[in-house]
Amino acid sequence: DCVGLVKHIVTECKNLDFGGLMTIGDYSPTPKPDCFERLLNCSKAVETDLKIDMKTKALSMGMSADFELAIEMGSTSVRVGSALFGARPPKKE
Repeated sequence: DCVGLVKHIVTECKNLDFGGLMTIGDYSPTPKPDCFERLLNCSKAVETDLKIDMKTKALSMGMSADFELAIEMGSTSVRVGSALFGARPPKKE
């Protein structure tokens, strides 16, 4: 429950500053908008139900493989480390 979680953060977590919402899209060779649409709907619900101006908050969605779609859908922050620095080496066990 996104609205409930944000309400808890805003009202009960006095040392936290609610800065926005974040999601990671499905891992897929073809970017799909499903996760981004869910976060957009969550953002709208938070704005409506909690009267928080979400235009002043971050909407972080999109990574190296799907950042273009995320930007088209309204992302204000993307994570593109792999595109800039290459993939991380596998962890050694």
